[in-house]
Amino acid sequence: MPQPNAPQTQPQPGRAPIRLLAQVLTCVAFSLIALLIIFFAQAQPLSVFRGPMAVGEQLLFGLGLSALAAVASYVSFRLTATSEATANTIKAYGRLDLSGFNPVWISLAAAIGEELLFRAALQPLLGVWITSVIFLLTHTPVYQFRRLNRATLVQAAGVFGASVALGFIYQYVGLLAAMMVHTALDVIGLYVVRNAVRGAR
Repeated sequence: MPQPNAPQTQPQPGRAPIRLLAQVLTCVAFSLIALLIIFFAQAQPLSVFRGPMAVGEQLLFGLGLSALAAVASYVSFRLTATSEATANTIKAYGRLDLSGFNPVWISLAAAIGEELLFRAALQPLLGVWITSVIFLLTHTPVYQFRRLNRATLVQAAGVFGASVALGFIYQYVGLLAAMMVHTALDVIGLYVVRNAVRGAR
């Protein structure tokens, strides 16, 4: 159902949508880079997959944290639906092919690839804060942080804050839980974008 307060944002004319395959291949590349870093740069490579909690505990915590993240993501959108930052986010992700179940597949691919790279591979070497800065920088082309204004600073703070939260979830709960929360955030976000784009047509 289209969001009634969503900004009237449409994909840029003349630019082809970014297909699901391109998204998945990008995340596969992230995963391969992550595995190289994990197995060649870390002293105990298998420890990044075990995590501080057992798999069953990670699933339980992951489900609870994912539900909280999904609600927070949706409420955040509703509170900022007419803001420039939300309009910019919708514009950035509106080029993705969000037909059918693509938001789910894109979210799963991004969660696996990005959490492997940023949390499992880089965070044990660089720490939560530096890894989150790198996470933000890699998202700069998507969000097009070209000019510094309130909207771009809000977007950047949101991306950085999400990365820090995922970093602490990885550190204290485990990789599986971080992937689950990442998936929940992206699924809600992409369905919101899809509804906003459709409502603007």
